Amino acid sequence: MENTGKSTLDFGTIGWGALFIWWGITELVPFLPEGAGAIGVGLILLGVNAARALAGSATSGFSIALGVIALVLGGLQLANSILRLPFELPVFAILLLILGAIIVVRALLPDKK
Repeated sequence: MENTGKSTLDFGTIGWGALFIWWGITELVPFLPEGAGAIGVGLILLGVNAARALAGSATSGFSIALGVIALVLGGLQLANSILRLPFELPVFAILLLILGAIIVVRALLPDKK
């Protein structure tokens, strides 16, 4: 029997390390566009869960939801800063809609127990 708890712990540690490294990069590199930090965080969170799934370990629905939200937030910020949109994006309202949709979809999916 494999020790999946240890494998999950390693993925979590790698994920935390990657988050701190990315945070340091975003602090050191002043010319990164707005939203790049959130996109990186989202990719790290989703990447850790993808690695867990590929290894057969349990994934975290909470960190998947946070990863999706971070990607959307970063994408909206990036679009606003690069495209110089003539209107203000209602980022908070959009994030609330996405979070609500994630919760509803997860509730409607059948349990895998």
